[in-house]
Amino acid sequence: MCFTECLDMIEHYLFILAGFIALFYGAEFLVKGASEISLKVGISPLVVGLTVVAFGTSAPELLVCIEANANGSPDQAFGTIIGSNICNIALILGVGALIRPIVINRQIIRREIPILFVASVLFVLMLVDGEVVRWEGLILFIGVVVYVVSCLVKSKKEDDVDSFDDFSPEQIEKAKKSGALGMVYSVLFIILGLLALKFGSGWLVTSGSEVAKNFGISEAIIGLLLLAFGTSLPELATSIIASRKGQGDIITGNAVGSCIFNILAVIGVTAMVSSLTATNISWLDMGVMLGLLAVISPMMWSRKSLSRFEGGILLAFYLSYTVIRFMLDQGMIGA
Repeated sequence: MCFTECLDMIEHYLFILAGFIALFYGAEFLVKGASEISLKVGISPLVVGLTVVAFGTSAPELLVCIEANANGSPDQAFGTIIGSNICNIALILGVGALIRPIVINRQIIRREIPILFVASVLFVLMLVDGEVVRWEGLILFIGVVVYVVSCLVKSKKEDDVDSFDDFSPEQIEKAKKSGALGMVYSVLFIILGLLALKFGSGWLVTSGSEVAKNFGISEAIIGLLLLAFGTSLPELATSIIASRKGQGDIITGNAVGSCIFNILAVIGVTAMVSSLTATNISWLDMGVMLGLLAVISPMMWSRKSLSRFEGGILLAFYLSYTVIRFMLDQGMIGA
């Protein structure tokens, strides 16, 4: 490796480090702004996590997928979404539960998990012929519009006091008294958080992809593992910060909501811009994505919570999948 190449690699590693720093502070700002807005407006933290936070943290996936498809790398786009959904359920919820057991809101179990399962099955059926064309993308996009509107309407109709159990009476009273200026500050925190998450994840994805290519890693694996992990870092950072603050609704809302947005909004918009054709996405990857939903559902139903032990199982599942998928791609083990 020549001197110039060494400098390029050092630059990539520095951008990776800067990306992690930006993600940490971006998540801090996003969780702070989102939780304060939920208190001011009276919309539950779960709905804020399912909509505002989920959409914001899914923005990196949208940008990566559109760019990947435009550059003639649709496998990276598909891999990013499938891998990101695997990451959201197994890694994000797993890490969050390991830090602090997560109480699962009943709305997640009764409404969001079934919606995510239907969206995932629909996505897999669309991929049976190896592509998602423009009209299929339009169907997915209409689905996310209906989903967001229904979330907001449902939130306004229901007065779920339990949704604010993660906050002290002092926090609720302070947020309500902060007035218009407080709302402006909360919105600014969300904007700053999303910008930091955008740039942080972008630096990680771009520099990480360059490092991976030097090791001869395929586009599908870069999408499924590297880009999926990189674009899920906003969710992971948000989950860690929210878990430390005991705000479980934002964690589950963010993770499950991001999965729904990834399929309906990200794939939908990307396919509407230009049809997506898969060439190296295996049924193993889609099977793992659907299988995780079958695993997580009984965990949530059992005690309406995710324990540290269950979080450990999810994290071990994710690490095992990552290792096996990489070894398959590199021909270390047979398919």
